[in-house]
This record gives sequence, C-alpha cells and structure tokens, in this order.
Amino acid sequence: MTTIQAYGALAGDQPLQPLQITRRAPGPHDVQIGIAFCGVCHSDLHQVRSEWAGTLYPCVPGHEIVGRVTAVGRHVTRFKEGDLVGVGCIVDSCRHCEECEAGYENYCDGMVGTYNGPTDDPPGHTLGGYSQQVVVDERYVLSIRHPESQLAAVAPLLCAGITTYSPLRHWGAGRGKTVGVVGIGGLGHMGIKLARAMGADVVAFTTSESKRDAASQLGAHEVVVSRHTEEMAAQQGRFDFILNTVAAPHSLDDYLALLKRDGVLALVGAPSSPHPSPNVFNLIMKRRHIAGSLIGGIPETQEMLDFCAEHGIVADIELIRAEQINEAYERMLQGKVKYRFVIDIASMGGQA
Repeated sequence: MTTIQAYGALAGDQPLQPLQITRRAPGPHDVQIGIAFCGVCHSDLHQVRSEWAGTLYPCVPGHEIVGRVTAVGRHVTRFKEGDLVGVGCIVDSCRHCEECEAGYENYCDGMVGTYNGPTDDPPGHTLGGYSQQVVVDERYVLSIRHPESQLAAVAPLLCAGITTYSPLRHWGAGRGKTVGVVGIGGLGHMGIKLARAMGADVVAFTTSESKRDAASQLGAHEVVVSRHTEEMAAQQGRFDFILNTVAAPHSLDDYLALLKRDGVLALVGAPSSPHPSPNVFNLIMKRRHIAGSLIGGIPETQEMLDFCAEHGIVADIELIRAEQINEAYERMLQGKVKYRFVIDIASMGGQA
C-alpha cells in the first residue's frame, strides 16, 4: 500500500480538506497512474454533500482523471510506463453480463464508480481523482492521443465529453441532421463542439442573452434564447435530435414541440427533482421520443477520445489549485465557470 495526498470530505456538511489516503500496489492486471489533472464535475458536488443518496465517507471525488502510467502489473499488455492515459467514471464492472460483453459497462448493474463504489481496498469504497495517484485494472484505462500540452483540457472529456458524445453518436447526429443543444455549461459546451465536428447543423438554446456570442464561438450555427417565445415558435418541427444538458427541472414540452416526426429529445442532465410531466399529445402526434443516456462504455469512451484528438477538441477550462476546490464548488453552484474547473494535482505537493 502507498500513502498519498488527496482532497475529500469527512461528512456531507463539511468542506473538502487535505487527506492522506492509501492506494493498493498494482496487481497483475493493474495500471498505476500518477495523476496530473482531474476535472471537477457537478456530480462530485452532489455526491460529496449527500445530495444524492448513499455517499460513503471519507469521500474523495473525481472521475475525470488524466496522467502518466508510473507502473504496470506483469500481465498488462496495453500500457507501459510513461504512457498518457485517462480514467473516467468506471473502474470495474461484472465483466460477464450482456452489457459488459457488448461494451456497455456503464449500464452494467455491477458497475463500480471511480469513487463511492464498492471495493476491497481501504476504506472499503473507491476514492477518486482528487488525489495524486490511482491504481486501475487496465480494462478501464483509456489511451490519450492529444498533445501533452492539452492534457488539463482533456480531463473533462472523461465525463462531460462522453456524456454528450454517446447520445449524439447513438442517435446519428451527423451530416444532414439538425441538432439542438439545450444549455451552454459544462456539458452543453461539449455537446456543441462535438455535434459541429460530426457535421450536424447545430442550434444552441440558452436562457441567457449574454451567451449568444459564446455559443457561436463554440461552434453553434444559430443561437436561440429560450425565454423569447417568438424565437422558440420559429423553431417548431425543425429538429431531428435535441440534446438536453440542463440539470434543473423545466418544461420538456417546450423542446418536444421543436422535434420533427420521430425526433428524439435526449436527457443527460440529472435534476435533483423531476421535470414537470410532458403533455402526451406532444409525443403521440409526431411519434416523438424522450430518451436518456448515461456516460458511455469503455470502447465508446476510447472512440470519443480518439475522435476529439483527431478533430482538436478539448474542454474550455479554468485550472485551479487543490486548495481552491471549495470556492470552485460555490462558483459552480452560481454558474460562474466557463465551462469546467480542472484541478492541478501538482498543487497538492509531496510525492505521488
């Protein structure tokens, strides 16, 4: 076992603080990673503060991990010391169910999250990437092909990137398709970039007039302020697919009305309370669909990383020191980040 520095919380009503945690020595199939950067996801905040049920303490969040391989087990074949790699939201699964065999570990009932998941390692649950090091079975480690200079901005791809890529890819948001992206935040800004790179005609929806220019700079062909009734009315029946990234309850009917026949409204934002129930006639009159999507499996996450490397796509980030994490959480709650925080793990000091 190795003792390393980390940041985590001891209870839901306590701020994150410096902690010392232990990591196992690499087993035969394990990859040991010296973490360089870790992205900050809104789900980290929900879990740390027990806003989602079942948080285990101490809680060390972080599932947007990038760094270099520092050691490998004797049976590891895919990685070697010095490789640039990433770890996303999954560090284990049952490996034998229909979902795992199809490469959809994200839908396996036995999926183990990068933090707050069951493990035999102390303290009995997984501890995440707000730390200097992690040890993960090679099956759940991902290759990074971006230049090292972009590594910090690659980190959010491991959650925000795959969360938006997977539904865009699954529902075919490519050339000849008109795609809407609702919300221009951590998820939405990635959705705009990815849909544009896939060749779709991209329309961004925001409640804020001030985000028009920002959405255009991200790659949106058009920007609609959803508070403006006339702008929304002009979009009715236009869209093949709408990716809804908003994590607050709101009317889904506003966006269902914009779909063509057989159009899909896919939800990836996770509100703390349910959306108002949609009007069933908005569904049945045009055979429209409301769907959901959760991150992606390991093969698809690797596909996403390769796609982003090929197209030069990274997240727009603000790099912070570890001791700024509590301030970052408060700013995240206020929407005062453009668009993702990433922790510089070197700021923790000490030896990884």
